[in-house]
Amino acid sequence: MAGAIQSNVRVAPASGFVATQATSEPALVRWLLTGIAILFLVVFLFLPLAIVFSTALEKGFAAYFRTFQDPDTAAAIRLTLLAAGIAVPLNMIFGIAAAWAIGKFEFFGKSLLITLIDLPFSVSPVVSGLIYVLLFGMQGLLGPWLIDHDIRIIFAVPGIVLATIFVTFPFVARELLPMMQAQGNDEEEAALTLGASGWQTFRRVTLPNVKWALLYGVILCNARAMGEFGAVSVVSGHIRGVTDTMPLHIEVLYNDYQFVAAFSVASLLALLALVTLVVKSVVEWRSKEQGNNQVPLGGEEGA
Repeated sequence: MAGAIQSNVRVAPASGFVATQATSEPALVRWLLTGIAILFLVVFLFLPLAIVFSTALEKGFAAYFRTFQDPDTAAAIRLTLLAAGIAVPLNMIFGIAAAWAIGKFEFFGKSLLITLIDLPFSVSPVVSGLIYVLLFGMQGLLGPWLIDHDIRIIFAVPGIVLATIFVTFPFVARELLPMMQAQGNDEEEAALTLGASGWQTFRRVTLPNVKWALLYGVILCNARAMGEFGAVSVVSGHIRGVTDTMPLHIEVLYNDYQFVAAFSVASLLALLALVTLVVKSVVEWRSKEQGNNQVPLGGEEGA
């Protein structure tokens, strides 16, 4: 009996992991699960990417690059970069402030703030865009006052920036919050005890400890900002060359049966997404490497 139990146990000396027949799967099951995962990636990721790039290059590289010489396409690219360039830094500042407040302090309304940060995840982007229309549109709550003061938000660049900020502001805060909560306040309290100011403590203690999580959140925020469609579609008005971002411009080109041009712009978005994935993977790798190189408190003495 004991011999039968021993024969089913395999010990990995390096990690101390014990694997038994109860926790391992037959080779057939492992290959089947792996095949399903690969098939899913091919059908839903690699095949659509291949179609995008093949259609974009269907008429050659000359037609492909000619698409980006179109004034409306160039304006859509500039507007997308502008919206992301404004939304990402603002969301980075908000994310750092919110994560620092929630992770380091106790205050009334803390749970409410966490709930509000998650609000864009639970509200449809179309609904969020409609909220801005109801607030700042001509018939909205603040519409008459904005018209009297010649301020345009809806169907203009400010509305696109506001919608982009709304749908992307949770990303940085949500990446930083678990990291700051896990680190606690010991290092900050030690720095303050040694005479560091609040700004010095934040800049030299808090921020270096969360730099990889911050960069990871910024990458996700930027990817969502450039690819946002629903909220921006509601507030933009689809004015070609003025309020069309890249995703909206792709829709316009496709509806006009300019398939090569539409897929050419889509390929640029896809390239940006692939670059984002590469940078994201590098950040994850560096973050894990840094975590593995850190020696826990008391680790040397225990060794």
